[in-house]
Amino acid sequence: MKSSRMFAALLALITLLFSTTLLAQDDKAAVMQFIDDNAALYGDVAQQIWDLAEVGYLETESSALLQQQLANAGFEITTGVAGIPTAFVASWSGVSGGPTVGILAEYDALPGITQDRDPLRNAIDHKAAGHACGHHLFGTGSVAAAIATKMWMQQSGQPGEIRLYGTPAEEGGAGKVYMVRDGLFDDVDVVLHWHPSDGNSADARSSLANKSAKFRFNGISAHAAAAPSRGRSALDGVEAMNHMVNLMREHVPMESRIHYVITSGGSAPNVVPDFAEVYYYVRHPDPAQVSQIFDRVVQAAEGAALGTQTQMEFEVIHGIYNVLPNVSLQEAIHSNLQRVGGVEYDSEERQFAEALRQSLPVSAPAVDTAATVNPMVVDERGGGGSTDVADVSWAVATGGMRAATWVPGTSSHSWQAVAAGGTSIGNKGMVVAAKTLATTAVDLFTNSALVDSAKAEHQQRLPEDWEYEPLLGDREPPLDYRLPSGPGS
Repeated sequence: MKSSRMFAALLALITLLFSTTLLAQDDKAAVMQFIDDNAALYGDVAQQIWDLAEVGYLETESSALLQQQLANAGFEITTGVAGIPTAFVASWSGVSGGPTVGILAEYDALPGITQDRDPLRNAIDHKAAGHACGHHLFGTGSVAAAIATKMWMQQSGQPGEIRLYGTPAEEGGAGKVYMVRDGLFDDVDVVLHWHPSDGNSADARSSLANKSAKFRFNGISAHAAAAPSRGRSALDGVEAMNHMVNLMREHVPMESRIHYVITSGGSAPNVVPDFAEVYYYVRHPDPAQVSQIFDRVVQAAEGAALGTQTQMEFEVIHGIYNVLPNVSLQEAIHSNLQRVGGVEYDSEERQFAEALRQSLPVSAPAVDTAATVNPMVVDERGGGGSTDVADVSWAVATGGMRAATWVPGTSSHSWQAVAAGGTSIGNKGMVVAAKTLATTAVDLFTNSALVDSAKAEHQQRLPEDWEYEPLLGDREPPLDYRLPSGPGS
């Protein structure tokens, strides 16, 4: 008798789990269908932002376009958050109870790189920036996922809150860090994000922590031929600093990355420049190492100023942590990405991809690999680039994925990325991402065990007694960091 009751209870549990799974699959089909039905609309929005190509903290029209889509869908929007005019939070709440799920959206372009929608190199002369990292697709795809999730929640009566974070200036401006610092993620259970790429993946990877600064040298101008002894070259200060930092590269941990660009070096060879500026990035998998190496770079700048009898000051522009991976969350995202699948090219897209592939390294993958979903990889040690998503990942359980918005073999921050991102190839990859995020959101809203697992793993990864201290300190958002610098700026 007892065994029969246990069997009946087990059968009931299996039936409940099976029916819940079927319901979740139906819910996922609904959000995917919504995204397909509105793919043309979101593709048009993404391409408008591609045309605008607004750089960090200056994405006024791009931000407004995304906010308008969310407002039309019934989201409540708070603008100008964290002291950033182009940052916003859009939220929609269903029935009380349930988790709060956040989705990140980026929309800033990169300065100094332009390209037309052409598989051959064809810069646009009148444009000073381009979406070489695909953030026009990132922002729009995330908005599509948030709206699809909201529509499903509203129709199904699903409790919880879906929240879209409009995050400016990822490219060196660390917009998300100021939003984390202001506590905008304190009441979120899980955060999702994605990024354009040349392939489809949902890896549990870390990244490099990063700190940047602009070092400004002030000297004394003079005629470079008639009275050079009266001058003190600010450019000499920059060059002396760069030389010392380049010597330092031998004596830093091998995983370190140090980059710089001289943003101002004078205007005429016959004038000793009284102002010069160099912009530095310092990276390492460990934020503590980044801080130590950055301090040594500062000391090199101080020594350069002393040796050239110039004055030096520096402004920290941004500082970001390494991404804190979350395997529990990534497994769910990967599963949904496998269901969604990769990007299938039509004949015209294939022709474009094959033409563009001629400009890529000979080792570039075949264009057909855009349809492939790569196996999930776990990599706890940071490598490659950096992202301000990292600081969000230290505040709340965070997971993400990549979609093939570019021709396989394309590098980010390249003209090839700008070109493909301006076509239907980019739009199709964006749809893959939007579907993956939306279906993962369905899992989070309908499966409390997944939320609990992601949150528990997040807590386990945080150091004991850890408190968040931004690498950029207490500075205000550098809203002018993409504007030219000059004496006194």
